[in-house]
Amino acid sequence: MPLYMDIHTVDSDSFSVEDVVKAHMQDLAIQDQFGVTQLKYWVNEGAKTLFCLMQGPDKEACHQVHLQSHGNTACNIIEVSDNEYNLFMGVGTDINDLAQTHSGDLDTGYRTILLMSLISLTGNGKQHSKQIHRFVEQYNGVVIREPHNEFMVSFIYASDALLCVNAIESMLNSSKGPIQYAMAICSGRPVDEEGDKMFEETKKKVKSLCSLGMSKRIYLDRESQILSDKEHPSQEMEQDCFSILDDENINLAMELSNILTLNLTRSDFNSMDLTASLGLSKSQAYRKIKGLTGLAPNQLIQESRLQKALGHLEQGNKTISEVAYGSGFNSPTYFTRVFKKRFGISPIEFTKQQS
Repeated sequence: MPLYMDIHTVDSDSFSVEDVVKAHMQDLAIQDQFGVTQLKYWVNEGAKTLFCLMQGPDKEACHQVHLQSHGNTACNIIEVSDNEYNLFMGVGTDINDLAQTHSGDLDTGYRTILLMSLISLTGNGKQHSKQIHRFVEQYNGVVIREPHNEFMVSFIYASDALLCVNAIESMLNSSKGPIQYAMAICSGRPVDEEGDKMFEETKKKVKSLCSLGMSKRIYLDRESQILSDKEHPSQEMEQDCFSILDDENINLAMELSNILTLNLTRSDFNSMDLTASLGLSKSQAYRKIKGLTGLAPNQLIQESRLQKALGHLEQGNKTISEVAYGSGFNSPTYFTRVFKKRFGISPIEFTKQQS
């Protein structure tokens, strides 16, 4: 039978773990009537949220167990795969189905996700990859996926994510040869109140932030900063390397990413089009985009096109002309000139380095 995971948000001043344990016991008492097996649950007392993992014939059966046992039904129920669940949530233990970390703390179910886009211009990608894996293991992370030049890593503790990124940044900045990267750290819930995928909103955030050029920027959402500070209240974490973003800036990043994704291949798409799509004045757009990315709007468009081109070139299955036009440049000649100015080598030289 399939696996399902749900989210409950509780609007009560008296919310406690004891209340959740009692409700779980009530679920266990009637679950067989609906062919459901309650497997594990996570409680976040501070955020007044809980998440239940169960096996059952369908979502409705899972819903009926909560409805009939105590009436506290879920805000959302999603189907999850064994592999995805094990990668994100399989770390730690449980006592009578209540999730705990290996250190014995209550596991809130929240995870801090690191996404990193990395391109070595001298073909040292495999060496960097091995070092990154060592740092991930050292700081208790789990690699979720790593297609081509991208790493996604999950951490139970936000402070581990920050320490891991500090180590990776130091390694990359001291490595020989030019290298381009972007990193983003965001924390969130395994199930959102809307959507049908695990950590859907959090993954959208880190993906949007990493899509805004590979200019060696490291983005950190405010929630991860707060979580890290709570985990180590007496220890100052090194945060100088991070661009710390509030919800407004993250929303701007997601909007920018969507607009660029839809329009980047249009060679006539320019900063005026970007400003109009945002619904901002020219000065507002310049100030907000510059503050978020360090780039003017026209620079952001070109940087995003170059980032897209790097991805195509790294895969090595397209000609230079196909890469140029597919990334929104109006000619291969112009693309080659811009690429060499930005990275110090031509697209052809970069392709040879990768192979």
